[in-house]
Amino acid sequence: MSKTYTAEVISKHNTRDDIWVVIHNKVYDITKFLDEHPGGEEVLLEHAGINATEAFEDIGHSEDARELLEQYLIGDLEVEYSFFSVQIDGAPPTSIPRREEADGEHAGVRGKQNSSSMGFLVPLGLAVAILAYKWYL
Repeated sequence: MSKTYTAEVISKHNTRDDIWVVIHNKVYDITKFLDEHPGGEEVLLEHAGINATEAFEDIGHSEDARELLEQYLIGDLEVEYSFFSVQIDGAPPTSIPRREEADGEHAGVRGKQNSSSMGFLVPLGLAVAILAYKWYL
């Protein structure tokens, strides 16, 4: 059985000498990888002690990078169910924030409001575009 870590414990590992990140609810100690990271250490330090899933996926890491990541795996994120929680990748809610949510109070609530607003705007924009196209034909 894998060791589990709470968001509170993970958040304390946020310095150059001790850096943990969460990717897909897995906890990685990437301290020894800082100097080797092709994108530089700054990007890793930006995500120290928090959920880095979105940033990791946005970059489009290769299969080699994903395999390399496995050697730094130290455990799993402990799933915490609460009102102030964030949904990560369709997994059960957790209370560890993503970078854009990490600075504010009740970050998980704000994150859910932002994502639901975006979910509404995309279909609305599509509908407007379709109507405009049909109008001008």
